[in-house]
Amino acid sequence: MAFAIAHPGVTSAILGPRTMEQLDDLLAGADVTLDDEVLDRIDEIASTRYRCRPNDVAYTPPAISSVSLRRRAGHERSAA
Repeated sequence: MAFAIAHPGVTSAILGPRTMEQLDDLLAGADVTLDDEVLDRIDEIASTRYRCRPNDVAYTPPAISSVSLRRRAGHERSAA
């Protein structure tokens, strides 16, 4: 939830729990705010999947290369 809320490209985080326990866990995530260090690490992990084709090794999608496209400002990252 915290990652989805932090990303400016996400306009709505849709929940799909099957149990009350899952719902409780998802709602607890709405109060979590990820800091830049955690989001940078997620970006490092996620960006490697875009470089899987040999001819596209040098290509980096804009949403990975530009911080403003991949995360909201800190004060805008919480759902609360």
